[in-house]
Amino acid sequence: MAKSTGKKKAEPVVISPEETSPETHMQQLNSVETISRFTDFDIHLFRQGKHFKLYEKFGSHVMEHKGVIGTYFAVWAPNASSISVIGNFNGWNKGQHALIPRWDSSGIWEGWIPNVGVSEVYKYFIISNNGQHLEKSDPFALWCEIGPKTASIVWDTWYEWGDADWMKIRKEKNKLNAPISVYEVHLGSWQRDPSDPERHLTFKEIAAGLVPYVKEMGFTHVELMPVMEHPYTPSWGYQITGYFSVASRMGTPQELMFLIDELHKEGIGVYMDWVPSHFPGDAHGLFRFDGTALYEHEDPKKGYHPDWKSYIFNYGRNEVKSFLISNAIFWMDRYHTDGIRVDAVASMLYLDYSRNHGEWIPNEFGGRENLEAIALLREMNIAAYTEFPDIQTIAEESTAFPGVSRPVFVGGLGFGMKWMMGWMNDTLKYFEKDSAFRRWHQDMLTFSVVYAFTENFMLPFSHDEVVYGKKSLINKMPGDEWQRFANLRLMFTYMFTHPGTKLMFMGCEFGQTSEWNFAQSLDWHLLEQAPHQGMKECVKALNHLYKTEPAMFDYSFTHEGFEWIDTQDRENSVLIYARKSMDPELNLVVILNLTPIPRRGYKVGVLSAGEWKEIFNSDQTAFYGSGIINYDLLHSEPNEWHGRANSVLLDLPPMGAVVLKKSAKVKPLAFPPL
Repeated sequence: MAKSTGKKKAEPVVISPEETSPETHMQQLNSVETISRFTDFDIHLFRQGKHFKLYEKFGSHVMEHKGVIGTYFAVWAPNASSISVIGNFNGWNKGQHALIPRWDSSGIWEGWIPNVGVSEVYKYFIISNNGQHLEKSDPFALWCEIGPKTASIVWDTWYEWGDADWMKIRKEKNKLNAPISVYEVHLGSWQRDPSDPERHLTFKEIAAGLVPYVKEMGFTHVELMPVMEHPYTPSWGYQITGYFSVASRMGTPQELMFLIDELHKEGIGVYMDWVPSHFPGDAHGLFRFDGTALYEHEDPKKGYHPDWKSYIFNYGRNEVKSFLISNAIFWMDRYHTDGIRVDAVASMLYLDYSRNHGEWIPNEFGGRENLEAIALLREMNIAAYTEFPDIQTIAEESTAFPGVSRPVFVGGLGFGMKWMMGWMNDTLKYFEKDSAFRRWHQDMLTFSVVYAFTENFMLPFSHDEVVYGKKSLINKMPGDEWQRFANLRLMFTYMFTHPGTKLMFMGCEFGQTSEWNFAQSLDWHLLEQAPHQGMKECVKALNHLYKTEPAMFDYSFTHEGFEWIDTQDRENSVLIYARKSMDPELNLVVILNLTPIPRRGYKVGVLSAGEWKEIFNSDQTAFYGSGIINYDLLHSEPNEWHGRANSVLLDLPPMGAVVLKKSAKVKPLAFPPL
């Protein structure tokens, strides 16, 4: 079985007294030995912003030295006058175990303490150069106490992995011309303990339900909202204090690894949210770590985020750059994640993000772009794809910043994909409109294709769309109950047949009626009702369609994969388009009827002569639809229509979508029965 690199133990570098300052001899008084995991080259890379595996050096590491088991500690605090390790093992005595500053002016304090092992609780007691007394958690801690306690815990990342088969094939599963359908999950509220709804299930407990559910639904990947340690639960994980630590309220590092391992064993990829855009001002965290603005900017015009009331990393400081890129690499290395989704990229790219005139400082050229953040993102993507060429990095970026998902060597940021926020906004605005008025707003659906191929877009219906009074997706839809569910099935079909990869937030797949609440479980009882069960079956069938029809993913990000057939029937609010495969015989025709009026004998121009078959219909009775289905083969006639030499007649379901394929290419039982 594959094994985590966390098992490997680095040989300590023993520092001789002549190589150290006289202060080093303090170790004889406080039982701290001056050994080091750093080489001179490590220090050079760290100071140049080029060390991307700092987690192998910093933090706490259980090591044997002179036949004794102990723990090596290392922390960066260049503006400290002294640092001690305090914990249960020394009665939180602030003077007993003082770390030693390195002689090379790197700002690193380190030392090995005997008889301290895994599960020991600790903090750093820091006296700053300006006289402040601080108690800080370890920025590189692998685990920590459950809040409201804030101490770090000595731990490791040893795990006996069983996902070797997945790791061999994930290049195929993650490539840009593969079907990628992502289920976005907040693990703390996907499901709760039925006997104690206040209790978070552990990562291992969640695996028992989540893994088979995702497999049943046919999603190819999950995206985990932040699983890093965050003391403020209502932040959903986006206010992180422990960048290398899993959220202790949900279990150990190994339990998270178990969840990822189980997903991989079922052929399901795992993306993880990563938040380099800001961090909170908790006293035990990164904020003013050594009494100064160490990780953040001193000037609030650059270092304070007005939206989130949190602090912005100093992307121009090389040591901070090494910290952040190491953190991105860490989750792919030690936790086998298949990529990262980078949160709030727009807030990083622009110095004037959410700021008024006079509240921001232009860059050296007088512009609004954050050149240091741009350089960091480019370097992170280069490092990630160099180390793990079979992963994906995905940007949540809401502006028209050019080249987000283009290679760095052509001037891009180097991400694999970018969320298509414009498509999401236009789509929701359109489907929220009463069908009687849609004829005047058809451009809201057609406009996205104008720019659909400027980036490698992922189409997101994320958690952000179902909170803060925005209503759940099902309750955004107009009309009575039947129309609302038909609308949502239609919108999802439009999503799955539109170019780009897909992302759907948990609960949307079965029509959760209430807004998402991070503090409670999804409303799974709704699946006892026919409309919700039908919605679930529809999404399951759409995932099946997406994964099995090459026309849906062969050309996800290029114009070769899409062609409009008709956009002019505004009176009836009907849109028709083709999705194209590398094999023209596998091309599909998609018809959307965006009103609740059935259209009998509707003529559609098709791509070629022959027999066509309906392979998907969002109006199936199994989906809680009305059951207007085209069961028979559709024989084309040489009657020109929609600029095509051949056409077919079919029935369009009310508020429904139909997908057609040449019948000779339809595999028996390729899709769930209509």
